[in-house]
Amino acid sequence: MESGDYTYIWQAGDWPSWHYDLAALAGQMAEVSRAQGLLMGRLADVGMALRDQASLAALTEDVVKTSEIEGEQLSVASVRSSIARRLGVDIGALAPVDRHVEGVVEMVLDATANCQAPVTRERLFGWHAALFPTGYSGLARIKVGGWRDDTGGPMQVVSGPIGRQRVHFEAPPANRLEAETSRFLDWANGASNDPPLLKAGLGHLWLVTLHPFDDGNGRIARAIGDLLLARADGSPQRFYSLSAQIQRERKAYYDILERTQKRSMDVTEWLTWFLDTLHRALEQAHHTLDAVLIKTRFWQRWAPTALNERQVKLLNRLLDGFDGKLTSSKWAAIAKCSPDTALRDITDLLARGVLRKSDAGGRSTSYELNDLSE
Repeated sequence: MESGDYTYIWQAGDWPSWHYDLAALAGQMAEVSRAQGLLMGRLADVGMALRDQASLAALTEDVVKTSEIEGEQLSVASVRSSIARRLGVDIGALAPVDRHVEGVVEMVLDATANCQAPVTRERLFGWHAALFPTGYSGLARIKVGGWRDDTGGPMQVVSGPIGRQRVHFEAPPANRLEAETSRFLDWANGASNDPPLLKAGLGHLWLVTLHPFDDGNGRIARAIGDLLLARADGSPQRFYSLSAQIQRERKAYYDILERTQKRSMDVTEWLTWFLDTLHRALEQAHHTLDAVLIKTRFWQRWAPTALNERQVKLLNRLLDGFDGKLTSSKWAAIAKCSPDTALRDITDLLARGVLRKSDAGGRSTSYELNDLSE
């Protein structure tokens, strides 16, 4: 069957016999491996405590961004607290965590920390149930912890207003899922001729093409990709986030998925994009590590200084990347204190040299951390 004789790759006669131009991908694979080596080399020199902090930062970003790709906004503080508690990393006061945050964290951590464990139906069902603890996706009741049944019609990925919707993709019918997922799981758990990095890209694509659940397919497919990447890395500890990089390139991600799912079983273009995106994720991880090192040096420098809880909280917010300018009114709102108390806190930090007034103009005076390189 020629590619023009069907609409989606799962309808192809050679489905799911993935093929690709290994020679064309070899250079990118080498670049990714080199980038992985450089990152691990840096991490080897910083000590276990800093590695834990770097892993916490990467995992937090992964959980937040894999949900953001699907349009869900999670509290960064809640996610960070949930992960820190599970990893045993001390971050001071923990933020409250809701069931939904816990579920996404449980899935991401299980996929990576237990990467060598077999991928089974029960494990995937557990991930799905963790993502939807109430049994609802928004206001819609969905089938949780089981394959979709298509009672409401075929599973389609659509966009646009009702009445003028565009169908980007239609998944295999539900009556094929038992056989399709069995084949996928055998491949995921078995020995493969596919290089480990490419297997991660193929696993991501394969599961998102099956779209076996009523909702959450993208997040679970990315978790499968992370699991296979952890196997490829030979380490369950994560220091980079592919999901965060995908979120930065969200339109390109959906475009390449749609093109791939409507073409032949030659997925060289998808794997090219996957490796390029993975390479950029590894480069971004160096910036994350830089931020962890800056934060550590900052607190080492100011450790002898007696600070109150409000000051510690706001300084950490600045170190983690404060959105916008920090003014005394924002300080009061975040710290839940009076404007006078906020001004006293800030004046104290200015006098000690921890903060300085920002050079940027504006109607209100704003403040920033003093030179962190000193």
